[in-house]
Amino acid sequence: MKNTEVSIVKLAITFAIGLVIWFIPVPQGLDIRAWHLFAIFLSTIIGIILKALPMGSICMTGLAVSLFTGTLNLKTEALTGFSNSTIWLIVIAFFIARGFIKTGLGTRIAYFFIYILGKKTLGLSYGLALTDLVLAPVTPSNTARAGGVIFPIMKSLSHSYGSDPNEPSRKKIGEFLTLSCFHVDMITSAMFMTAMAANPLIAQFAGENGVKLTWGTWALAAVVPGLVSLAIIPLIIYKIYKPEITETPNAKEHARESLQKMGPMTKSEWTMIGVFIFLITLWIFGGTLGIPSTTTAFGGLSVLLISGVLSWEDIKSEKGAWDTLIWFGVLVMMASYLNKLGFIPWFSQFVSSEVTGMPWTTAFPILLGVYFYSHYIFASSTAHVTAMAAVFMLVGINVGVPPMLMAISLGFFSNLFGCLTHYGAGPAPVFFGAGFVDLSDWWKAGFGISVINILIWMIIGGIWWKVLGLY
Repeated sequence: MKNTEVSIVKLAITFAIGLVIWFIPVPQGLDIRAWHLFAIFLSTIIGIILKALPMGSICMTGLAVSLFTGTLNLKTEALTGFSNSTIWLIVIAFFIARGFIKTGLGTRIAYFFIYILGKKTLGLSYGLALTDLVLAPVTPSNTARAGGVIFPIMKSLSHSYGSDPNEPSRKKIGEFLTLSCFHVDMITSAMFMTAMAANPLIAQFAGENGVKLTWGTWALAAVVPGLVSLAIIPLIIYKIYKPEITETPNAKEHARESLQKMGPMTKSEWTMIGVFIFLITLWIFGGTLGIPSTTTAFGGLSVLLISGVLSWEDIKSEKGAWDTLIWFGVLVMMASYLNKLGFIPWFSQFVSSEVTGMPWTTAFPILLGVYFYSHYIFASSTAHVTAMAAVFMLVGINVGVPPMLMAISLGFFSNLFGCLTHYGAGPAPVFFGAGFVDLSDWWKAGFGISVINILIWMIIGGIWWKVLGLY
């Protein structure tokens, strides 16, 4: 079947599901607008999962349907998502991330860590992990971060040691580095609100439930379990998928030569470092100073534009940012009005009935486990977060889970669950498509690492969050 025919079938399925739900009698106690918006919202999510059209196209179609059917008002409701400050924080972070790539600072950081740690294969993995960690706070596209900076260097290193995809030689070094770099990216994505595009949705849902989840709170809560995961996961992968080549002295030399070719730090790179320090400082302390995170992001971007590190052409050509603004704005708006119109409270009461009577300490891990492993059916972290996070957050709070604990746990799990499959997160197809890891090994590694990460973040993280007084 041709791609066009496949898309038509997927679109037909998407619209059919929406129509069926639309014409089902409205449940008692629920406003008809809430039910109709749910039909549009669910069909939009189904379209994203099926990849019937690009995500932005699906979301714009959902927006158009909500307007033509009178489900939402154009002036006061349908466009409110585009004025959401959290969305603009992510959009601006895309522009700032472009500065790291354009100036070459991201690549320089990677080669620096490889030079320091690259004598052994395990050291290489930690060098690339540290690069990912440094770039994560200002790179909301984990696909761009992992695929644009980490992946090319990892692939080049693998080939330099005669480790080729789809060949037995992949086990020399390529298999290990691929698995390590991918799973590290899922961890770093969980550590900062600005490290994955859908993270601010969690903050949005938390705010709607009276929980103030700031950039600093998120980062502080994630630092201990995140660093433990970053230390342990590459080592575990190394033990299970041990590379045939364990000593890599040439990598250190290769990194040194690459740094020499790049020459001394440029003015643009120093400016990027200055802006990076400015952003992190005010994102951490801005709440105390009364400076919103988005205001800080606008300030950092303006410095890059004034200094010439970025041009307006760079801003216009950053497709990922504008694409995110469109689909994110629509999804956030729909999710917000599902809550305002009463659908999410209604549905959460329905789900709550399944765990009613349980102590929250029992209901909490059940809810998180269902939320985590349901990611097997999702091909997008954003779709998963949009479809389920708000309901699970409200259900957890209703059964007695401390609100901040529920919010941060869902935030972290909304990234960590990307480890499960070769399609469940943006970077997954990039790394899996390189051909260094068999499908069966990818899934087995994903499940095993998911269990380890859950234990780390719930036990070590839980103790750390208690120390911080978050619950």
